[in-house]
Amino acid sequence: VYLYFLMLVFLAVLENELQARIDQIFNQLERLEILASKEPPNRRQNAKLRVDQLKYDVQHLQTALRNFQHRRYAREAQEREREELLSRSFTTNDADTSIPIDETLQFNSSLQNAHRGMDDLLGSGSSILNGLRDQRSTLKGTHKKMLDVANMLGLSNTVMRLIEKRATQDKFIMMAGMLATCFVMFLVVKYLS
Repeated sequence: VYLYFLMLVFLAVLENELQARIDQIFNQLERLEILASKEPPNRRQNAKLRVDQLKYDVQHLQTALRNFQHRRYAREAQEREREELLSRSFTTNDADTSIPIDETLQFNSSLQNAHRGMDDLLGSGSSILNGLRDQRSTLKGTHKKMLDVANMLGLSNTVMRLIEKRATQDKFIMMAGMLATCFVMFLVVKYLS
């Protein structure tokens, strides 16, 4: 066990040293990249190609180190789990076989309350919709009477188009209000029940 612990410490120190050297190489490669960009144009491409190849090699080493660390961590986790499983004492599971009846009843009553709340919301939504239909028919009749009066008074076509445009805008505002109300009712049902 002591030898295994020493080996783990040695591996951790070695990994840290390798990581530090890889970081140092990355820093040197950044300096090399700057120097390669300062080369004469005929040698610049070749210098950049060499720096890119070195970067690729160092990244490959970095990936290999990470893969090694990942495999070591997985192996250590497996060994810990194995030791934990072997050292666990098993007992009977009397406490785990009880059925939580009270929680189930409480859940059932909450569901019934939510169901009643949804019924109330649907009823109020239906009455609101009927009211809006009545208002629509009233507004249509008023609009028709206004058109008749306007024709009798000889209003210009421009004023009539403005009135019709306003009616269309009012319709969109009403639709947006209805959608917003439905969205709020949905949020109330979803988060309060």
